[in-house]
This record gives sequence, structure tokens and C-alpha cells, in this order.
Amino acid sequence: MLRLCALVLLVARSAAAADGTWKQLFDGKDTAGWEHVGPGGFTVQDGLLVTQGGMGLLWFTGEKFGDAVIRVLFCAAGARSNSGVLIRIPEKPKDPWYAVHHGYEVQIEEAGDEYHRTGVIYSMSKALAPAPLAEGGWNTMEITLQGQRTVVTVNGVKVTDFEGTQTAPERKQWYEPERGPRPDHGYIGVQNHDARSTVAFREISVRALADAKSTPR
Repeated sequence: MLRLCALVLLVARSAAAADGTWKQLFDGKDTAGWEHVGPGGFTVQDGLLVTQGGMGLLWFTGEKFGDAVIRVLFCAAGARSNSGVLIRIPEKPKDPWYAVHHGYEVQIEEAGDEYHRTGVIYSMSKALAPAPLAEGGWNTMEITLQGQRTVVTVNGVKVTDFEGTQTAPERKQWYEPERGPRPDHGYIGVQNHDARSTVAFREISVRALADAKSTPR
């Protein structure tokens, strides 16, 4: 899988490098500016950030983000490869579960149900539409933060439009996040979920919402 992802990378470079409004958080060389908590970790291979083992969290230490667009390009080894993008984390996490219960996890996993599949806020929001994922290829996820509103698109299709104050389904499992609104500003991170899941990231970038063309409708 990684060989395929790296091959696609050679012919499909992101346009973000040429767009100064995007701030690149991962430079393709190392994890400087990031910190890992929990089991497992991430390695940098052929310019890609790759999950290993888990469950852990790699979070960006440089700043909290408020009204902004987060863009993540990812490639999953299979439908059950599990990962996520953690947003609105209020404080520096001492363990990965802090981010799950006090922030939101934007899920990456094709095989989940409507509340546990790619593009939803894990167990909190129902998918508006299935994410049109490129099997064995690269996918673009954009997460727009605007106050308490979180909008997630995957490959241009809106999967989530969630207000932090709206009612979420009843929490059924111990590992599902605690309910309740999250802060308008917070840290972000990416998850390494388990030894059977492999997900690669080639871009993690952010730009202020004022620099974006529009908020997805």
C-alpha cells in the first residue's frame, strides 16, 4: 500500500505548496513541531506520515486553531483501516483519550456505519452522504471550523455539517466520546488506531477561514 501511495504522490503533488494562504504543518521530512502520546506512533516514509500500532495521538504543538480550514490528504490500506483527525482539543493532551473525550474525532474508516465512517464526527454526527473514497488512492478531507459549526467534505462531497450545541445520539460504548460542546479554539492531531490499521498522510495544512473562498453550504 505504501508503495502505491508513494507512487501516486510523485504524480499528484498538492497545489497547497504554491498557495501561500495554506500553512503546512507536516513538511514530509520529520515530525518537528508535533508530539506523540499513547501507544504506537508514526513514521515518515518516502515523504509520508504513516501510522503504526496504537491507539495513540500525534498532535501539533505550535498553536490552537479557531475559524479555519484544515486540509488532510490521506491514503488508507483498506476499508477497515482506522484513523482520524482530532480537532478542538482544549488543552495539551496527556493521553489520546483526552482528545477523544474533550475534542472531536473526524473519522477515517470506510467500513463504519452512518455514525462511524469517514468524514463524520465519530459517534456524534450522522453522515449526510457517503464519502466518495478512492480505493487504494489519495483522498482530500477538508474540515471547516467556524465558531461551533464544523463542516467536513471528502473529495468535494459534504459529509458532515455539525453544530456543537445540537443533540447527539446517546453514548452507548465506553470508548465513544463524552457528549457536549467543544471550544471554538483548540489543538489538532491525527490518530494511529491499531496494529492492523495503516493510514498514510501526505499533507496536513491549515488556512484561516478569512482566506478561504467560502464556507461549504
